[in-house]
Amino acid sequence: MIRTTDDHTVPELTDVAPEVATTIQAVARGVARLAAILSGPATATTAGRRNASGDAQTPLDLVAHDLFVDVLREAPVRAVASEEADDPVLLDRDAPLAVAIDPLDGSSNVAINAPLGTIFSIVDATATDPGAVRRGADDHDAPFLGDGSRIVASGLALFGPSTMLAIAVAGRVGVYRLDSGSDRYEVETPHLEVPIDGAEYAINASNYRHWAPEVRRYVDDLVAGSEGPRGTNTNTRWVAALVADAYRILVRGGIYLYPADRRDGYEHGRLRLLYEAYPVAHLIETAGGSASDGERRILDMPVSDLHQRTPLVFGSAREVERVADYRTARADGDRAPLFTNRGLFRS
Repeated sequence: MIRTTDDHTVPELTDVAPEVATTIQAVARGVARLAAILSGPATATTAGRRNASGDAQTPLDLVAHDLFVDVLREAPVRAVASEEADDPVLLDRDAPLAVAIDPLDGSSNVAINAPLGTIFSIVDATATDPGAVRRGADDHDAPFLGDGSRIVASGLALFGPSTMLAIAVAGRVGVYRLDSGSDRYEVETPHLEVPIDGAEYAINASNYRHWAPEVRRYVDDLVAGSEGPRGTNTNTRWVAALVADAYRILVRGGIYLYPADRRDGYEHGRLRLLYEAYPVAHLIETAGGSASDGERRILDMPVSDLHQRTPLVFGSAREVERVADYRTARADGDRAPLFTNRGLFRS
C-alpha cells in the first residue's frame, strides 16, 4: 500500500507510470472524502439549474464536482472535464494527463437511499487528436476530443453498504474496498474478469414501446426464457444508476442496454459518451467484456462534442455480440425464429 498526502491510502501501483498512479491516488482520495460526505446528512433537492447535458443538478452534484476538481489539482492533470460543467476546467496546461468524470452518477438515488457512484477516465493529454487541433480546439477541450484509444486508466466508485473502487489500468481491473475505520483501501479482487456469459440483463422496460424492432425482439427472446428460442431463463436487474449496474456486471456478468429510441432527445441515445460510456467501456473491456452502441465498439467512436450522447450496450462478450447479431440480422440457428415469433409484450 502507498500512503498518500492525507490519511487515505490507495492500492500499490508499482507497474504503472508515476503520473498515472498519482492521478489515480488523487481520485481515490476524492472518493474517500465524498464517501464521508454521503454518510452524513444529505439533501436530494435540486440546485435550481441543469447541467450541460440537461439533467437537473442537486447540491451534491456540485459538491462532488468541486471536490474532484480540488483533489486533481494535486495531480499532473492538464484539465478536468466534468458532466456537471459546461466546459473543462484548466488546471495545468503543461501537465501530461486529463480527466473526464461524472462526479456523482445517480445523485437522485440519495432520496431513496439507493446506490450511486463516480465514473472517471484518465487520458493521455500529450496525444491530442490531430483533427481536434485542425478544428481549433483549445487546451481545455483538445485532450478529450478523438476516440477512446488515449485512455490510460478508468474506474468507478460505488457508494453503498461499502465504498468500492474498481480501477482499470495496466491491462487489469482491480477492485478495492474502503475501510472506513482505517481510511485505507483494502484489496477485494486483484484481477477481476467479467464472466463470458451471464444470466442477468439490465434495461428500462418501461421504454419498450419506443425501441427499435430489433431491440424489442432481443428483449422478447430474453423474456420468453426456456420456452423461447434461447432455451434458458434470465433475470432482469435495473438499478437506474449506471455505476451500480456496471459494478454488478463486472462482478457477475450479464448485459446492460440503454438503446436509442423514438422519444425526443433520445434519438442518439441518452448516456454521455465521454463521461459515462468511455470509462465503463474501458473498464469492461479491460476485464474481458465488450461494449458497443449496438453495432460499433464504443472506444472507436470519436468524441466531437464534450456532452454528446450515445446508445450503450456492455457486459459479457458473448451477449454483446448477440445484440449486434440481432441488429444486423445475422441470426444463427438458436435465434432464427425471432423474426417470425410474436413478442411477449405485443398483442
